[in-house]
Order: sequence, then structure tokens, then C-alpha cells
Amino acid sequence: MSTPDAPADAAGAAASASAADPRLHQPAQGWAGRAAAARHRLASGELGSLPVVVGLVVIAVVFQSVTHHFLQADNLTNITRFIAGPGLIAVGVVFVLILGEIDLSLGSVAGSSAAIAAVLAVRQDLPEWLAILAALGAACAMGLLHGFFFARIGVPAFVVTLAGMLAWSGLQEWVLGSGGTVNNRHDGIIASLDTTFLGDGDIAYAWGLAVLAPALYLTAHLHTARRRRAAGLTARPTADSAIRAGALAVLTLAAAYALNQDRGLPLSLVVLLGAVLATDFVLRRTRYGRQVFAVGGGIEAARRAGVNVARVRISVFVLSAFLAGLGGLFYASQQGSADKQLGSGNVLMSAIAAAVIGGTSLFGGRGRTWSALLGILVIQSITTGLDMVHAAQAIQYMITGAVLLAAVVLDSLTRRTRGTGRT
Repeated sequence: MSTPDAPADAAGAAASASAADPRLHQPAQGWAGRAAAARHRLASGELGSLPVVVGLVVIAVVFQSVTHHFLQADNLTNITRFIAGPGLIAVGVVFVLILGEIDLSLGSVAGSSAAIAAVLAVRQDLPEWLAILAALGAACAMGLLHGFFFARIGVPAFVVTLAGMLAWSGLQEWVLGSGGTVNNRHDGIIASLDTTFLGDGDIAYAWGLAVLAPALYLTAHLHTARRRRAAGLTARPTADSAIRAGALAVLTLAAAYALNQDRGLPLSLVVLLGAVLATDFVLRRTRYGRQVFAVGGGIEAARRAGVNVARVRISVFVLSAFLAGLGGLFYASQQGSADKQLGSGNVLMSAIAAAVIGGTSLFGGRGRTWSALLGILVIQSITTGLDMVHAAQAIQYMITGAVLLAAVVLDSLTRRTRGTGRT
């Protein structure tokens, strides 16, 4: 082998890799560069949140044209209130799906947690805040049990959580007793979760959140870009970040205007947004989040990289159960009581569908907690719109199932496109 040819071969290999992988190029500047980058992402299956946003626009246009009051402030406010319970459960589902697993017990965890809180607060006369802590602690214990049998014993997650679904449903009925229903304390903490609006209609809260969200978004992206440039890596141009923040500001300000036309900013929406923001930060900005993605991308590779796979798996099931327990409290607040039916029906399927419709992959290794928020907005908008036209519940199920199937097909096609691009 000739030595002088080695540098030339290395240079040729580098040039070939650069040509094959556009991520190694400095992103082109200006509108032409942004348009080219967008076309490349679409061609490679990187659709992001675009299909969900387009879907929400179509849903709003269709139901507004049919009902003529779908976009009224009171209806939009109700949608933001009703998404809290299933949305919180869906956030936990995102973590489980990133691992490439499934948790079938979350509806039962939500129901049993609400039952425990109600019985302790109302029948046992325990301070309500302490009853809530006990219920959330019980939910974490349920998740810990699932994670232990899955990660340490080796029982498939499907089987473990299926057993949990049956066991916690039984626990829920046993805790509630023969009566089967426990009403919330009047003006108690649980009762106020769904009925509280920040500032009693003070418009400053909604406007403040609408301005703060895009400002934090822009600050975070500029900070990330500065760190990447300091490390010698490519970074998103400042103009791109500003455009994205501007688009977000338009959406948040429009939402604030609509909410302020009714009762203001619902507490339930603030809690859901807080959970989404906190978990998004954990996934994208912390070592633990990178470990979750690593385990979802490949267990053996994660283990060789020094990740404690069992600990990550157990912690994810604990987190998803905690969020399910919190979601159960919001369900109890919305219906005014904890009963044997809470958490049953389509609660679990709605949460899983929300995560998948929003863009989380069923195959593991890819997802964002924002997908839970977008997905549950799609499902609740469809449900509310069909209720307004008095459609049967069977129709709602069929339409939601069709949307879920479309999301899974899109996810599968995206994976196939990526695989073809790498070959």
C-alpha cells in the first residue's frame, strides 16, 4: 500500500461522507437555504409536528363550518380544561414508548389513585393535601412494582402491566367499597383542579404566559446555538430561531385572546403545560433524558456505553405511573367524584393514541413530550366537535381509531424512508 495515497483516500472518504450526510454541512443561509433544508427534511421523512398542526387546522375549519360556534371562546376554554387528565397520562406514555415498551395499567393506576385520595380525604377525614400525597405515592409504588418485574425479573412489560391493569382495577373497587362512589370535598383541592381559573378571570395571567413561552423558547435556542458554535459544531441560524419563536408567539397570543374572552387561564392547562415543559427539559437537556433515548435506541449499545439499563427502565415506569395518578385526580375533579368507572373505557387508549398521533414512535428511541399535548388536542377537538353535532360515541371511536392508524402508518413510512436514506 502506498503511503502518499493514504491522505488522498482519507480526503476522498471525508468528501464522500460529507456528500452523503447533509448534517455535516454548514446550513445554508437565507430564505433559499431554509427552503432547501425544509425540502430535505420532508423528503427524508422528518415531518416533525407539521401533520398534527395541519390536522388541528382542518378539524377547526370543518367543525366551525358545520356548527358555527366551535371556535367560540367558551368551547375552546372547555377543550383546554378537558385535556388535562388524559394529557398528563399521555406524557407518561411518551416516556414508555421511547423505551419501545407499552404500559397497559395507566388507566387503572389513575382510577385507583383517585379512589385512594377520595377515600382518605372524605371517609377517613385525612387532610386533603396529605391524601393526595398518599395517592401519588401509591401510584409511584405501582410503577415501581411494574418496573421491578420488567427490568429485574425479565417479565415482558406487556404482561406485567396487563396484570397491573387487572390488579389495580380490583384495588380501586375494594378501596371504594360497596358504595362505589365518593364525592369530592366541596371547595377542596381536588374539586378546584378543574374549576379554578388563575386570577379569577384576570387577563394578565393568560397574556403573561403567552409572552413568556416564546421568550423562553427563543432564549433556550439561542443558548444552545451559542454552545454548539463554541464547541465547533453547526448551529441553527439566529434568524431561524427568531422565526420559530415568532410563529409560537402568534399561536400563544391567539390562545390567550380566546381564553380571555371567557374565564381566563384554567389551572388545569397550566398544570399540563408545566408537566410538558418539565419533562421536555428532562428528556432534552439532562443526562437522564439522553439515557432514556439511548435505552430506547438499543439496549445493548446503551449498556456498553455505561447506562444502567434496569434503573432507567424502572424510573420510567415510576414516572409514568406518577403522571397517571396525577391525571386521575383531574378526572375525579372533572366528574365531581371518584368511582369504579374512573380510568376505564377509552382512557388508556386515548392517552396512547395522543402520544402516537403527536409524533412519538411506537418503535422506540424517538419522541417528545410536546407530542402528548398536540395529540390530546387532536383527540379532544374531534370528540368535542362530534359531541356538538350529536354524533354517536361509536362514530367517535371509529374516527379516533382511523386517525391513530394514520399516525402509525406515517411513523412506519418515516422509518422506512430513513432506512432507505442510510443505505
